[in-house]
Amino acid sequence: MHWLQKLQGLCKRWGTHMFNHALHIHARQLTPLQWGNQELPAKFNFASNVMDHWADMEKAGQRPPGPALWWVSGDGDEVKWNFRDLSELSQRAANVLSGPSGLQRGDRVAVVLPRVPEWWLVILGCIRAGLVFMPATIQMTAKDILYRLQVSKARAIVAGDEVAEAVDTVAPDCPALKTKLLVSEKRRDGWLDFKTLLQEASSAHRCVETGSQEAAAIYFTSGTSGSPKMAEHSHSSLGFKAKIDASTWKDLQVSDVTWNVTDTAWIVNLICSLMEPWATGACIFIHQLPKFDPVVILKVLSRYPINIMAGAPVVYQMLLQQDLSSYKFPHLQYCYSGGDTLLPDTLEKWRAQTGLDIREFYGQTETGLTCRVSKTMKIKPGYMGTTIPHYDVQVIDDKGDILPPGIEGDIGVRVKPIKPIGIFSGYVDNPKKTAANIRGDFWLLGDRGIKDQDGYFQFLGRADDIINSSGYRIGPSEVENALMEHPAVAETAVVSSPDPIRGEVVKAFVVLAPEFLSRDQHQLTKELQQHVKKVTAPYKYPRKMEFVSDLPKTITGKIQWAKLRDKEWKNSGRVRTQ
Repeated sequence: MHWLQKLQGLCKRWGTHMFNHALHIHARQLTPLQWGNQELPAKFNFASNVMDHWADMEKAGQRPPGPALWWVSGDGDEVKWNFRDLSELSQRAANVLSGPSGLQRGDRVAVVLPRVPEWWLVILGCIRAGLVFMPATIQMTAKDILYRLQVSKARAIVAGDEVAEAVDTVAPDCPALKTKLLVSEKRRDGWLDFKTLLQEASSAHRCVETGSQEAAAIYFTSGTSGSPKMAEHSHSSLGFKAKIDASTWKDLQVSDVTWNVTDTAWIVNLICSLMEPWATGACIFIHQLPKFDPVVILKVLSRYPINIMAGAPVVYQMLLQQDLSSYKFPHLQYCYSGGDTLLPDTLEKWRAQTGLDIREFYGQTETGLTCRVSKTMKIKPGYMGTTIPHYDVQVIDDKGDILPPGIEGDIGVRVKPIKPIGIFSGYVDNPKKTAANIRGDFWLLGDRGIKDQDGYFQFLGRADDIINSSGYRIGPSEVENALMEHPAVAETAVVSSPDPIRGEVVKAFVVLAPEFLSRDQHQLTKELQQHVKKVTAPYKYPRKMEFVSDLPKTITGKIQWAKLRDKEWKNSGRVRTQ
């Protein structure tokens, strides 16, 4: 039994009460601010306004029995908490953070934990205590950790054994860092023991009445080019936005059990594995997945009553490499994908083998989700859906004017004259960078795309990745999609490469599938080029191809196209003008 499950039992036997029931902040009692088309309360706190609301509903018998969080370890241990458990335990976590940890409202806390229940408690504890949480991946190196702690001036870090040694290595160079909290079965010199402190903490905590526009979280952008920036989100852009979505989307129900297979460092994890489901009263399922294993995922989907699954396209691609006929998913109804381009081939194969569709969603750290294919919408292969409610997403030209359907341009979300709820507050300490990303009335998402007559968006590629070859504009994702349909290609990245005649041409970096590693690369290059010519416009085929063992990626797993492109141009001695 997981130690937190034992603590949950103690809470029930001791009859702990929920101190801040009387401290709920109700929107009708607050002075509203106009924010887009919605009224924004002056104060909002997801922990008290949403989590404690559902705890009260459970207490009154108005929420069906069942967990709100269902966690399974790699060894099969389980933790199940309802909203009353989460309310009590997160109040304990808030007391740990504001008590022995010595943190005060507004302090920044780096949270570097894998998929363990404590991650969810720490995030809720930070929200209750008015602290600014900063999720990060356990895959960080000491250099990555140093950069984040220094630029953020983090006062505390909550981490596990995975990065504790690296943190100790760089901590002397981080003068703002005062507290280190360890989530582990072991003890470590210089670190506070989260497990012990949580057991000793009171479950009565007065929730901070945070302002709606007060800082709640900082996410470091993936840094596909340049150093990662600090994107700050408020209590309204995260928590209140989720509450609005719960009342308008209707894609989630109280009875749903949803599993989002992403790293805890990504904002999509916060949105899809905390904010959105819990705003609806649904259950989030979490599997520790110490190591990504498609067989484990398939077994979990077969065994547990998960009816909604979300994951990056690569998750589905890896699942499709298994013998799916050996598995049955009796409860699975809806599959979602985001974070990268979903290949039409992946969608077709998944549908053929499971009878289920994959619905795309699209967004970025700064905006949250901006487009999606909801449960009731028609699926168009190669398209990532329509604009979510309360957002105005358009394809615009270089002057910021809206382009008609079918014309390629930059994808942007309207932020003027009034910014909609859900858009981030800005880049911390970098207002110039924030302002530079606004064109006319729109925040640029950095992607090129097309909007069709039905309002569906097609992703063509990053704005600075579009290849202009002999006057033809080529989106890298189109070529990548074509290549990925060939069985020889396990992974690929397409960039521009200098050419003395055409200015620049398409170059593909290809990671081969294991069974093709022994093939003659010259012949395989020709075969792949012919394949691309057959499945898309012939002028888009990669005139250059390089076979590599892996592709450069950020610590959150995103391919660094800019690094590949810059290397191509640097080696040529030429400067790219686009």
